Amino acid sequence: MRHSPSNRTVVSCTLLVAALGASATACGSDDHPLSAKPYDAAEQISFGDSIGDGKKADPDKPLEVTAEDSDDRITDVTAVDAAGRFVAGELSADGSRWHSTSPLAAGARYTVRVSTEDEDGAPGRETRTFETSRPTTKKRLDVTFGPKTGTYGVGQPVTAELSQPVREKAQRAIVERALKVDSAPTAEGAWHWVNDKELHYRPKEYWPARATVQVRSNLPGIKIADRLWGGKAKPLKFTIGDSVIAVTDAATHEMTVYKNDKVINTIPVTTGKPGFDTRNGVKVVLGKEYFVRMRGTSIGIAEGSADSYDLPVYYATRVTWSGEYVHAAPWSVGSQGSANVSHGCTGMSTGNAEWFFDNVREGDVVKVVNSNGHTMETFGNGFGDWNLDWKQWQGGSALIRGTAADTAPEQTARLRPASA
Repeated sequence: MRHSPSNRTVVSCTLLVAALGASATACGSDDHPLSAKPYDAAEQISFGDSIGDGKKADPDKPLEVTAEDSDDRITDVTAVDAAGRFVAGELSADGSRWHSTSPLAAGARYTVRVSTEDEDGAPGRETRTFETSRPTTKKRLDVTFGPKTGTYGVGQPVTAELSQPVREKAQRAIVERALKVDSAPTAEGAWHWVNDKELHYRPKEYWPARATVQVRSNLPGIKIADRLWGGKAKPLKFTIGDSVIAVTDAATHEMTVYKNDKVINTIPVTTGKPGFDTRNGVKVVLGKEYFVRMRGTSIGIAEGSADSYDLPVYYATRVTWSGEYVHAAPWSVGSQGSANVSHGCTGMSTGNAEWFFDNVREGDVVKVVNSNGHTMETFGNGFGDWNLDWKQWQGGSALIRGTAADTAPEQTARLRPASA
């Protein structure tokens, strides 16, 4: 089917230019099919049963665009809803058909822009809008992001708490692909499934100092399972402060504190004695408490036994939920810098503990090396996320990394067919 004059071809134009000694530009570019104003391609394409008759489209069905005439072909399709969410799709090699590969959202309004070309290469355009129906089930998957808005250290993970369990890998992939984390400066990162209802996100390396992190969900209206649809999620924005990393060497009984890669303090410390060895590995500051009453019974020590204790503790910086702190320990000053005598915490003088308390914030990194203790738990007792190397961390993702299946919809929604 022809939609533009073709009596003067590109070849004849070129010969005419050579004969007259004129430039290629001067030879009317209006005769080239690609320079023509796009024709209305409404009659050359169809949308199957997904759009039409004024009815709302079923979000359970894929969006399909087909070239009606064998002489025409689809060259590009973009489908996006009112929230800016693109629909990923695949275009057949011959350009005869495009279909969506990511689910449509329920209760959404979409705009579809289709580009075509006829047998002469003349471009056609068609734009169509449609709405999808709402799901019949009321079961929704809501997402709650953490931490709260504020400023955090470079080790702070992003958390996503789900209102319903998601167990199947395919369903997890839908959820994970819809949870977006952006930072400025940019930092490569990934989600990791902690369990059926919780995900953590962290960069490959620590966050850049003074970064801004924004988290959002594209799940609303997206079908996850037969009776489960994406629900609400409040977006999150937080900032990262200076890079503060404290490294405690249990063998030398010394903590070195770095700020933006420069040493700002070296502190004599004592860590856990044999049987109560301090956890090795990376921990993240969970909070700060000016006063804590510490009892041996909280970690399983029988009251009245040789190791029993009940002490008022000041300037306590928490690094595990089970009770490991960096804190003031005036009773062990004589051992600080020379011996490990604590029940697992990192103790220091009151003055040093006050300085540490005043110079760290939630999300800052506290790392212990050369202890005989086990490695910090990855999950469940604070943030041990950084004790997994990057490959192990990516292993907790439901997305197949480095393949087309993991390419963002914004990148796969616009595809020209390969040459036949």
